[in-house]
Amino acid sequence: MWRRTYLLLLLVRVYFALSPSYLHPDEHFQGPEVFAGRIYSYPSLLTWEFTSQHPIRSVFPLWPVYGLPMGLLKWFYNETGFTSPPADLVYYILRAGMFVMSFVFEDWAIHELVPTPRYRVPAVVLVASSYVTWTYQTHTFSNSLETLLVAWGPFSLVVLVAFGLLFTAVAILTDSLFYRSFSLEEAIRNPVITPLNNLRYNSNTLNLAEHGLHARYQHFLVNLPQLLGPAFVVLVLHLFTKSRVLHTFYNGRAVSAISATMILSIFPHQEPRFLLPCVPLLLTCIRPLRSRPFLVSWLLFNVAMGYLMGVYHQGGVVPTQLEIPSIITSKLPAQASSENAGTNVTVFWWKTYSPPLWLLGDDNNSNNNHNTITNTIDLMGMRAPEMISRIDSAVPLCHKNRPSSSDLVFLVAPRSATFLDTYTTTTSTAENTRPLRMQELYTYKKHISLDDLDFADDGVLHTIHRVIGRRGLSVWAVEREGCLT
Repeated sequence: MWRRTYLLLLLVRVYFALSPSYLHPDEHFQGPEVFAGRIYSYPSLLTWEFTSQHPIRSVFPLWPVYGLPMGLLKWFYNETGFTSPPADLVYYILRAGMFVMSFVFEDWAIHELVPTPRYRVPAVVLVASSYVTWTYQTHTFSNSLETLLVAWGPFSLVVLVAFGLLFTAVAILTDSLFYRSFSLEEAIRNPVITPLNNLRYNSNTLNLAEHGLHARYQHFLVNLPQLLGPAFVVLVLHLFTKSRVLHTFYNGRAVSAISATMILSIFPHQEPRFLLPCVPLLLTCIRPLRSRPFLVSWLLFNVAMGYLMGVYHQGGVVPTQLEIPSIITSKLPAQASSENAGTNVTVFWWKTYSPPLWLLGDDNNSNNNHNTITNTIDLMGMRAPEMISRIDSAVPLCHKNRPSSSDLVFLVAPRSATFLDTYTTTTSTAENTRPLRMQELYTYKKHISLDDLDFADDGVLHTIHRVIGRRGLSVWAVEREGCLT
C-alpha cells in the first residue's frame, strides 16, 4: 500500500512541478533572472540584492542549479545551429530539475533520517503528501535548496568540516568575480563576502521595515500552521501527552527545526518560505497516524492548498509573459518590416507579482524582424486612477498621419479588477465617457490574486465572488477612444 501511495504522490508532484504558478518574485529574481541575461540575450532585471554596493546574495550555490543547466542548453543549441533556446523550454527544464532534486535528495534524506524501519516509509509518504513538497520544493527558490542542504546536514557534517574552508574560499572568490569582475588578484585583495553583508542588512530593523515587519510570533502561530496544517495540531497536542513528548521532540530533527524557527523569529521580517527547511524535519517527528479525522483533514488541507498555491496562485503571470511576444506580433501590421522606423511597445502590468523579464526570451527569436522595442512597466498595486493616468500618458494621440505601428500599448491585469469594466465594455454610454478603450487579446483562466482581496471595502461574499468568480489574467490592447485603426 505504501509503495502505491508513494508512486501516486510522485505523479502529483510532477503535475505541480510543471504547473506555472508563481509563489513569490524571489523564485525568479533571485534565481533564473540573474543568469538568463548573462548566458542568453534575454532581457533581465537584477534586483537590489545583486546591484547594491554591498550585495547580499551569493551566486555560488545558484550557479550549479540554474547557471549550469542554462549554459549546457545554450551549448546544445549552438551546436545544432540555433542561437538560444526558447524561454519556455528553459523554464520547464529548470522546474524539472527542481523536481528531480526534490525527488532524489529530499526523499532519500528523509529515508535516512528516520532510523526505525517501522516509521521510515510512513515518514517519507507523509512528507511526499505535503503541498509544501509539491509546490515550494519544485519551484526555483533558494529556500528549496536550503531544505536539501539541511536534510543532508547530519550526513555531510564530516565533509563540511573537512572542506568547509575550501568551499568558503571558492564561494567568496566566485561572488567577488561575479559582482566586481575583478582580476583574480584583485578579488583576493578585495573580496565580496555576501553572507556577512546579508547579516548586516538583516540586523537593521529599518532595512527590514521596507519589506514589512511582523510580530515575533509570526513564524510559530501563523507560518508553521500555514505550512503544516493538521500536522501542526498533532505536534502541539503531543506537547501535552507526556508519553509522546520524548519520542516526538527529544531528537535531533525536532531540536533543529524548533531552534531554527526560534532564531529566525528574532528577525521581524518573517515569511512562510523561510521555514521550508523545517517542514520535512517536523513531519518526520509524527508517528504514523491512522485515525480517520487526521487522514481526511490532511488530505483535504493539502489538496486545497496544493491547487491554490500550485496552480492558481498568480498562475497566469508566467504563461502570459511567455505569450507576450506572440501577442505583440499579432498586433503588428503585416507590412511592417525592419525597413520601418520600428514599433515602441509598452506593456503595463497591474495588480500582479512582478513579471519575470527573462521569460520574454531572446529578441532574435521573436520580433526583431519587425524592429520592435518592448518596455515592461510594473505598476504593482497602484491606485486605479493613477494607473489609468500612467497608461493614458503612454497611449499616442490620434493623428491622421501617424503610422498605425508607431506605438503599441498593452495592459496585463486580473479579470477581478472591476475598475477596468468601464474601459472594456462596448456600450455607447461607456464609449462617450471614457478616454481609452481596451480590447481583450488573451486570457489565462487559472489565475487568482490573493493580494486583490479587499474584505473591508467590498465585504466577504462580494470579494470572494469577485476574486474567485472572475479568476483569470487578461491582456488588453489599449487605444485612444475615437481613433481610427
